[in-house]
Amino acid sequence: MSNLNPSDASGKKTVAGICGILLGSLGIHKFILGYTTEGIIMLLGTILTCGFGGIVLGVIGLAEGIIYLTKTDDEFFNTYIANKKGWF
Repeated sequence: MSNLNPSDASGKKTVAGICGILLGSLGIHKFILGYTTEGIIMLLGTILTCGFGGIVLGVIGLAEGIIYLTKTDDEFFNTYIANKKGWF
């Protein structure tokens, strides 16, 4: 388990949420949360399809960014930091 507490996770939530909305197809928000495998999947999915996969992955990133920002700090911490839920 991470050494962050719910109040410290608020900054990570905001940065990951904004990156998910703006750069979702590149998976930057996954890297911020420490989900390297998921971030590489999104990045390669965009690059290897010459950007066409980025359309779908961008929508996924947008949805995840919105989900991150609408959760309370405690919900975000429990779901994405403590329990390491990689997708949605």
